[in-house]
Amino acid sequence: MMIVCHNANLPLIEQRCGSELVLSGPHLEVMPSDAPPTLEDDEAKLAEYATLLADQVEVLVGAWFVRLVEDRCPGLTSDAAVMAILDDGAGETIAAMRALLATDIGDQRIGPLEIVRRSVQFPTQALATAGVTPVERDEFSRRNFPNDVYDLTPASFAAADPGLHEPGLMWGAAKAHVHLRRRRESTGQSGQ
Repeated sequence: MMIVCHNANLPLIEQRCGSELVLSGPHLEVMPSDAPPTLEDDEAKLAEYATLLADQVEVLVGAWFVRLVEDRCPGLTSDAAVMAILDDGAGETIAAMRALLATDIGDQRIGPLEIVRRSVQFPTQALATAGVTPVERDEFSRRNFPNDVYDLTPASFAAADPGLHEPGLMWGAAKAHVHLRRRRESTGQSGQ
């Protein structure tokens, strides 16, 4: 017997639009009903999603930094020193994201959105170095992001860049699934 189902565990389809990587998915899959995935299968799929999320961050973070700076101070990114700050920051952000996503989920103490949120320190540094005046922020922002004086911290992956929404969502769902499955299997509970 075969089942046709919407499968959120299928990898995203990679397409190139010019020089940008675009990810789309999930898709339909035909799968045998008598072959449920193993924990190892689920962990492998989680690793695929981690790679896709890290790859998408690598593609998008530099342009996001430039947008953040240009939104606050148009023309500032024509300064080589500003771009050096942003380029170095993009490299550090990518490295931090890859390191986090290579860490077993049981050992992760923060999530990838926190890496993205912390990365606003680089556009903030560029703006501060140029003497741009900080912006007025609400109480929530002042309390939760005290160093973000330009109010750059995104509320979600999509707020940073719409291209991060789906990879972030898929990774998060896969992480939750693997975490619950590990827990169930370690306590001898059945169910997927």
